[in-house]
Amino acid sequence: MLRLFYILFLLLTSLSFAQIKLVSWNIENLGKSKSVNEVAFMAQTLKDFDLVAIQEVVAGDGGAQAVALLADELNRKGAKWDYVISNPTSSSAYKTERYAFLWKTAQLQKIGRPWLEQRYHLAIDREPFYATFAYQKKLFTVVNFHAITKSKQPETEIKYFKFLPAQYPQLNLIFVGDFNCPQSHSVFNPLKKMGYTSLLRNQKTSLKKQSKNGQHLASEFDNMWYSKPVQKKNGGVIHFYKSFPSLQEARKISDHIPIWMELDL
Repeated sequence: MLRLFYILFLLLTSLSFAQIKLVSWNIENLGKSKSVNEVAFMAQTLKDFDLVAIQEVVAGDGGAQAVALLADELNRKGAKWDYVISNPTSSSAYKTERYAFLWKTAQLQKIGRPWLEQRYHLAIDREPFYATFAYQKKLFTVVNFHAITKSKQPETEIKYFKFLPAQYPQLNLIFVGDFNCPQSHSVFNPLKKMGYTSLLRNQKTSLKKQSKNGQHLASEFDNMWYSKPVQKKNGGVIHFYKSFPSLQEARKISDHIPIWMELDL
């Protein structure tokens, strides 16, 4: 009897954890340049996740329509999806873009209205896009971000992230996206001291223009940063380019590979 009680206790305890599969993808120039077949391939790649964060949605030129088409393709895969698209980022000095979130409505509920970060919008060209979700009454907020390119020193933007946990102390923040900067860079040290951990380490996520010596990936740019109560159960990258005969063909989809994490709350 005691053993049966212990087994039931373990089962009930395991059910109390919220497990969500989150994926982040910089889809290069997601807009009208993407064909229906290419968007269908993206949907096939993303269909098994619960929440999708996308960077580099074209601000004009069909960006919002491409996200809507992606949501429609996902809805054909057996689950109901919803989506939200940010306003264009406020940058005038670099490259204005949009962000997007897509999620399975049976798994997640969007809480409130997503927003672009306003406090540092003058210091960050493409200010982060926040959205809060609930799963089994447990809340978490994903901060979707696309930094300026490496040549423009993205650390000058990322340095402001150390202020965000204190700015939103009531939120469980998960920073995701294309940082154009490796997790080993000292600019992430303040987050690490706060207890934040990177999903990936020494994992390249951008595609070369051409394979060289059997190597297809170029730089360690994309990542996720999380802290308690968020815990990683599993995670990694998706080598979608292996479905194509060449990197040139794969790069019609994107020049970055998706990264993903299964998380507990």
